[in-house]
Amino acid sequence: MQPALQKVLVVGGNGFIGSAVCRAALRHGYQVTSISLSGRPFQTPKGHTPTWTKKVQWLRADALQPETYSHLLPGVSAVVHTLGTLLADTKYKDALRTQDLAGAVGSFIQSLMGAGGGNPLEEPPNGYETLNRDSAVRMAEAFLDSADNAETQQPRPFIYISAEDIFRPVIPATYIETKREAEEQIERMIQGRINYRGVYMRPSLVYHPHLRPYTAPVAALLDLSSTVQSKFPNGVPTPSELLHGLSQTLVGTPSALDSIARALSIPPIHVDQVAEAICVAADKGRADVRGVYGVREMRKLIT
Repeated sequence: MQPALQKVLVVGGNGFIGSAVCRAALRHGYQVTSISLSGRPFQTPKGHTPTWTKKVQWLRADALQPETYSHLLPGVSAVVHTLGTLLADTKYKDALRTQDLAGAVGSFIQSLMGAGGGNPLEEPPNGYETLNRDSAVRMAEAFLDSADNAETQQPRPFIYISAEDIFRPVIPATYIETKREAEEQIERMIQGRINYRGVYMRPSLVYHPHLRPYTAPVAALLDLSSTVQSKFPNGVPTPSELLHGLSQTLVGTPSALDSIARALSIPPIHVDQVAEAICVAADKGRADVRGVYGVREMRKLIT
């Protein structure tokens, strides 16, 4: 008797991380369905549709409206939520996707200067709270309420793509705050539900030299910093340790200085490595994979 085919539902499978997850899941032998607002297959920055996309079921659905996708949930063995935004104004995503350097830089400068162009007390549509937190919580609620028709006989994972706190002060604190709120709310819902497990992936800077060429130089510098600091002799404080100490002395609570320190000490991670770690976590045979996974833990999963 052939084992049941594992089916994974990727929320936002046509995005940067989501497309890598879809591609890796196919290599692992999963049956893959992606849902997104457009329902369109992934396209490269040049507008090409790779051949692998033909093996994915691309559907239109809204993560905030369970009635648009709840019928899919009983048949899946895992859900991967990849939606999210670094900036409250999501226009930067189009600039990155089309490799518009000027547009991307402009968006990040606006974020740094607080020049969003509107009421600073009002979140733009599809901003931090909506994409980073509410869509994930709503999706998890629907998943937990669904029957397990996939007959996994193992806890079904809800895998949430969170993040390391490395982007402040360039990125507003609300970014990481909403990520942590999503983790906490989802884990509270899952506690006591033996048929489910929560997995929270916290990548650092996620890069790809071709799909996101502007991330490669930054990734190289951060990787060098992480490598150099890892070789400091015991007893000699690293720049990151000095920044952590300075934050404690000047602020007394976690601050942007701590975020900078983590950026300098946690290595960046290739998007394909993130996707591979997610596929390991999605495997019905890996009931041991649950909780928070940082960059180093993700790399251990795939070695």
